[in-house]
Amino acid sequence: MWVSGLGANQLAAVGFIMPIFTALLGIGNGLAAGSSSALSKYIGEDDKHRADNGSIHTILITLIISIITTVILLVFLKSILIFIGAGNTISYSLDYGYIIVLGSVFIILSNSLYGVLRGEGDSNRTMYAMLFSSILNIILDPIFIYGLNLGIRGAAVATVISLVFVNLILMYWFYIKKDTYLKPFIGNFKFDLDITRDILKVGLPASLELINNAVFAALFSMLLAYIGTTDAVAVYSTGWRVVTVATTPILAIATALVSVVGVNYGRKNYENIRIAHRYSVKMGILFGLIAAVVVYIFAPQIVAIFTYGGTSQRLNGSLIAFLLCIVFFFPTMGYGATSTYVFQGVGKGITAMFQTILRETIFTLAFAVFLSIYLDWGVYGAWLGIVLGELVVNTITMVWADLYIKGLIRNSS
Repeated sequence: MWVSGLGANQLAAVGFIMPIFTALLGIGNGLAAGSSSALSKYIGEDDKHRADNGSIHTILITLIISIITTVILLVFLKSILIFIGAGNTISYSLDYGYIIVLGSVFIILSNSLYGVLRGEGDSNRTMYAMLFSSILNIILDPIFIYGLNLGIRGAAVATVISLVFVNLILMYWFYIKKDTYLKPFIGNFKFDLDITRDILKVGLPASLELINNAVFAALFSMLLAYIGTTDAVAVYSTGWRVVTVATTPILAIATALVSVVGVNYGRKNYENIRIAHRYSVKMGILFGLIAAVVVYIFAPQIVAIFTYGGTSQRLNGSLIAFLLCIVFFFPTMGYGATSTYVFQGVGKGITAMFQTILRETIFTLAFAVFLSIYLDWGVYGAWLGIVLGELVVNTITMVWADLYIKGLIRNSS
């Protein structure tokens, strides 16, 4: 919203960085999923020492991966942006992107630490930390963008500062207040290859699963730049922020399901997994329907927030059209995301990763290319491709999860 006041090109620049930011979030969220799955299983097995050791393993693994990721992105950022079609927005994209990349460790570490808290069932503190980070970012954005006249660089600086503070809060809970159930202290660390495998066998596929989303976003941006202009990329990246907010309750349910499934899988209580999955599917569909109706009705008012000034005003009609189309996949996400996270909970990260690749890179992109290029429907065909891809694969995923859980119950009896 704040960047849109700078102009359409700056908004498009943020859009070109979005796949990279998504990849960084993906690495952190993936490690969080691996941590939650492993730690909740150890807790379900009543192995507190192993759970504590697993929590410090999570932090050390995260730091190593963060450093490697930062170096790679600093070297190849410009080449990546040119490849995906940043074009006349390249200078803005680099101004924003280099700062975000330098803050990679804070992006990845905070999300990974959320996984430790979720692993012990403490979703409240995760919520508090995320809310604090978001609110601080919202407050700092106009100060750095306009007050200090840093433009698009100010938006990146505000994001990194907010993430620094949220990491400090998380460290305070773990190492100063010391009132968490899990104790990720270096004194509890003893390298254990099995723990590392437990974290990474879910964490790496889950990271790749979310990095695949970033790859999809990059390829989709290339498609939009080919069939339209950088304005189409600005519409997609801005509209997708609305989608992210609207579908957050669905992802919250799915994320919570990982710990519930993990504990019951550790206790071999497979009937509880079926109950939790079916309940989460119902709640996911409900929240998806509510989000779809709200966004559909209030699309013009929502879009006005992002097109209030400068050259961004020309995006108004396209943004409304995007939202009116994209809301139709929200209910399908309600049962698709929750079903994918069942497989993360039982430690089958490869399966969850395959489902995401099937949804994003294969079906969704294929539908988008077919409708936008071969049927010559342009950007509207690309939007519809997302809806159709999500519908097909989310339905497959729900049936797949249900059959898998039935197999667990049948084989245990």
